[in-house]
Amino acid sequence: MRGNKGARTAGVDGRTASSIALRVGVEEFLGMLRSQIKDRSFRPMPVRERMIPKTGGKLRRLGITTITDRVVQASLKLVLEPIFEADFLPCSYGFRPNRRTHDAVAEVRLLTSKKYEWIVEGDIKACFDEISHTALMDRVRARVGDKRVLALVKAFLKAGILNEDGQLRDNDTGTPQGSILSPLLSNVALSVLDEHIAQTPGGPGTDRNERQRRRRRGLPNFRLVRYADDWCLMVHGTKADAEALRDQIAEALSTISLRLSQEKTLITHIEQGLDFLGWHIQRHRKPGTNRHYVYTYPAKKALWAIMAKVKTLCREVGTNQPLDALLARINPAVRGWCAYFRPGVSFATFSYLRHYLWHAVWRWVQRKHPKTGRRKIFRRYCGRRSWWASENRELFNPITVGTTRYRYRGPTIPTPWDAAG
Repeated sequence: MRGNKGARTAGVDGRTASSIALRVGVEEFLGMLRSQIKDRSFRPMPVRERMIPKTGGKLRRLGITTITDRVVQASLKLVLEPIFEADFLPCSYGFRPNRRTHDAVAEVRLLTSKKYEWIVEGDIKACFDEISHTALMDRVRARVGDKRVLALVKAFLKAGILNEDGQLRDNDTGTPQGSILSPLLSNVALSVLDEHIAQTPGGPGTDRNERQRRRRRGLPNFRLVRYADDWCLMVHGTKADAEALRDQIAEALSTISLRLSQEKTLITHIEQGLDFLGWHIQRHRKPGTNRHYVYTYPAKKALWAIMAKVKTLCREVGTNQPLDALLARINPAVRGWCAYFRPGVSFATFSYLRHYLWHAVWRWVQRKHPKTGRRKIFRRYCGRRSWWASENRELFNPITVGTTRYRYRGPTIPTPWDAAG
């Protein structure tokens, strides 16, 4: 089974890191690769395409590169990332060092608390598949002058794709998800959106006095928060202002051959709330007071996703196995989910998840012991605590995860190169 799994995740050449280490040797492999890059004989291999399921029944396209290409891409990233990090704007959070999804959510919460009440929730159609190679390379050339580096970047973009039917096709647009370079290159392309908003009057580049003058004249101010291709634009103005800005963003994205999804790009008010990066952000009255605050909760879709995950695990672990095998699969998944949603108003959701977990395991144990009475099952697996446990571990209890508040770190989050300097 392990060998088959390795074959599925290997590149088109079928080589894995362990096979290279055993047959060739790491030192010799790196030496050969270094020589190929120096004499410019290195050529990337096509990526192996794999389709993985998304929510809603759709599929996400991943590209699995060879070990050799991964090593070269990692080296390219070490060269390119510090260059482009010097240009990236603070509104961008995805796939950047020292930046987290929680930073992006905290900024949205802060801005919507300061009367940026209309939100454009952006959705880009097939972002990673449709980025124009020409427009992307133009942006790379503007900052990188080394022709060897440029040739390598272009070669990786143009590497073919071997689909699941075994047919090879050319790659004329996009940066395949799954490669080491793809997140950086997508940020380079999508920074056109960040720059457009920053340079537009009323954006983050507008000073405080000018923003106040714009408010007095009835003109909007706005701020962008982007995490990879997920973004939202907060508008201090009217719904009509938000609609006009949505159209401007569509024009800016068209310069790199990207399109907004008209069905999924929504304009909402903070009173209605929005879903962003797994969180639901909404303003409402604090119970027992007349004051209104913006709160962050785990989104319903995120809760449904972890419940579906638990249900799938209960099906995958056969009842011929001990309860410990099931708990060993469920606990890491639920613990990681709760850790992500800890900095928010999550206790009620954790309590609901706790109830669901108990009953999910109870249904599994009933299938395992169809002829055993309830009391006997409880004495065997629960004891006096009424909580499922095996000899080695007990079911993870979500309500033991204390909730906290994530502190907004501001627009100037240091990079590793700042610390080195």
